[in-house]
Amino acid sequence: MHHDLKIRKAFFEAVLSGDKTFEIRDNSDRGFQRGDTFKLIEMSDSAPTTIRSGRTFEGVITYVLDYKQQPGYVVFAFKKSPTDK
Repeated sequence: MHHDLKIRKAFFEAVLSGDKTFEIRDNSDRGFQRGDTFKLIEMSDSAPTTIRSGRTFEGVITYVLDYKQQPGYVVFAFKKSPTDK
């Protein structure tokens, strides 16, 4: 399955640098699983609305865990998709 996910600029920068290799997400309507692909869509932090910056990151979920998370939430680890440029 593929997921399109919005992400704030500061977190997106950490993903691009390789410092952040996980996401904490509401899983109640997604069903994240190992092997799923996703696209992170960077959103500006401009108030009062957020705007897409045009930058994206494509990845593959490598591990999913709900241990000690809020109900309905998971942490998933990921790696960069080989198709991401």
